[in-house]
Amino acid sequence: MTVDEAARVPVDEAARVPVVIVGAGPVGVTAALLLARRGVRSVVLERHQDVYPLPRAVATDDEVCRILQAAGVGEEFAAIARPAKGLRLLDARHRVMAEFRRTEHGLHGYPQTSMFDQPELEHVLRDALARRPECELRGGVEVTGVGPDTTGPVRVTYRDDGGEHELWADAVLGCDGANSLTREAICGAWEDLRFEEHWTVIDARTTADVRCWEGVDQVCDPRRPATFMRVSENRYRWEFRIRDGQETIRELVAPWLPPSYDGDFEVVRETQYTFRARVADRWRSGRVFLLGDAAHLTPPFIGQGLCSGLRDAYNLTWKLARVLQQGADEGLLDTYESERRPHARHVVRLAVAMGWAMTGGQDGAAAMRRRALAAAFLIPGLTELAGRDLSPPLTAGPLVRRGVGRRLAGTHCPQPWVSVDGRRTRLDELLGDSFTVLTATEPGPSLTALAHSLGIRALCVTDLGDDGTLAAWLRCGRADAVLLRPDRVVMDVVPSGSHDFTSTAAWASLLHTTRSPVPYERTAPKSLVRSTTR
Repeated sequence: MTVDEAARVPVDEAARVPVVIVGAGPVGVTAALLLARRGVRSVVLERHQDVYPLPRAVATDDEVCRILQAAGVGEEFAAIARPAKGLRLLDARHRVMAEFRRTEHGLHGYPQTSMFDQPELEHVLRDALARRPECELRGGVEVTGVGPDTTGPVRVTYRDDGGEHELWADAVLGCDGANSLTREAICGAWEDLRFEEHWTVIDARTTADVRCWEGVDQVCDPRRPATFMRVSENRYRWEFRIRDGQETIRELVAPWLPPSYDGDFEVVRETQYTFRARVADRWRSGRVFLLGDAAHLTPPFIGQGLCSGLRDAYNLTWKLARVLQQGADEGLLDTYESERRPHARHVVRLAVAMGWAMTGGQDGAAAMRRRALAAAFLIPGLTELAGRDLSPPLTAGPLVRRGVGRRLAGTHCPQPWVSVDGRRTRLDELLGDSFTVLTATEPGPSLTALAHSLGIRALCVTDLGDDGTLAAWLRCGRADAVLLRPDRVVMDVVPSGSHDFTSTAAWASLLHTTRSPVPYERTAPKSLVRSTTR
């Protein structure tokens, strides 16, 4: 039977699966793990049989460490990661212009910056995926079609050594990279944010006494802009903008090595990239969604490429699970793009601004800009302000109630260690996957009744046995209570002196569900795939 003939077969006779994920990179596998935690089955389709063995992403932040914790691999990631001190801007002579310090104890309970090896992270994620009966990874397949874009199940076709196959999914997540077939399927186009440069990336191992600090260096030299960092004990990464004329790797990295160094220097990878700044003009069509590089491309100057993709996965999966498992309002899914697209665009623009600070031309105006930049960094407190969390608060919307007295709305709740019944754990492990009301004092009858009506719990922070972080956070935000979403974003606030949430009706309908959570059936259906070999 041909694929076209199979398309005419009634859906109820074809293979059905709740979610198909196209792409088994870190974003796709993390999305599968987050869905599995909520009992949603998924099939992950990947063109490669195994993890791509060479390094790519090397840095992440504490918010993403928290997401990996939610995916069930927090401890495993911490074992392969190394805290970093932050970012320095250097001039052409490698003198420090500015330093953005990052601490080992961030808001989310992890180091604000961590260095890691992407293949190691992917192995950790895939090992976790293999332990989840809700997930199935199919490698060595080529996805050939996604559609149709209707309100019904989405048809996904793919090819492997056995021929043509199809799946029918309640939702499709396109985690298939910059050349996304899924983006083409929903007729998405790029918004170009006007940054495009060609760079050489070098990963190397050496036991040399490399001149570095425990963080990232950005060399703001218009003739030879560069990025440098130590990734692990003896592994380093250099990035150089390509210019006319041939230079050897040893000539490029010489400023960091001892004079006339002639010892071991193993090049793990040398490749050329075109750094671009783009955001897709649409992230969703029906139940087909774009995540990661399929939705946005960023220059690497602030280390947020992979981070943004994992934020996509965290933002979407809890909403999708609530719709699929509990019959929540379909409008909940509209908030994915409305929340993530402006957020990702902001991060891309920050990376572009850093890129122009490093590489913004060789004319007189560019030189003046760099001198002004260096002078600005001497202003007391500016580097501390600029070095804060790179993830700004979410803007107002159906799931973020901003306004007078709601300064915490759209921000993340801190994650301290808490102690309950003699057991010490991280806050998120205590809260689980539900909405939660956190109160500064014992919740009154109205808050208790609201929590009961929504099927969630109200907790007083003074009962959690933390170090006072949560109480101080509420006090600083002038809040008597907050409503936390499953992704730990503050959805609504009870301002100090108030007695209740004043906007309940505006968001309660989105949280309303028509059925209890659907338990995962550990006995897999007889067939998730229906072969349509030609």
